[in-house]
Amino acid sequence: MTIIVKKVTQLVSGAIFLFGIYILVHGHLTPGGGFAGGALIAGAFILLILSYGSDYLKLVDKEKGSALTESVAIFGFLLFAAAGLLFGLKTFFYNFLPTGEIGKINSAGIIPFCNVLIGIEVAAALLSIFYAFLIYKEEVQK
Repeated sequence: MTIIVKKVTQLVSGAIFLFGIYILVHGHLTPGGGFAGGALIAGAFILLILSYGSDYLKLVDKEKGSALTESVAIFGFLLFAAAGLLFGLKTFFYNFLPTGEIGKINSAGIIPFCNVLIGIEVAAALLSIFYAFLIYKEEVQK
């Protein structure tokens, strides 16, 4: 890729990443949330990988790291979901955090934290799939 493509990709992927973070954090107030924000974040990283190329040896380690991140995010989400049961409240997905004023960023209790964990999981899963495709392509070309 040319230097122009690489520089434009750096700028655009940063904006896409920040927009994905915005969608994650404001998912309980606006349309969006964990899946949409995670897909945007993964898209920003995939765009960078496509413009700068892939290094086969580093891809195997990155796939293992993204799979670990995905597993940790799912485990964190399940802990938030089961926290009501663990604290003796006898309810799965119990909103144990205080809710603030309606329409504010802190108005949803555990929902923003669940959105962030879902976003991390989705981003890691999509990156793992993309890495798997690249690794398979590199192995077939050898």
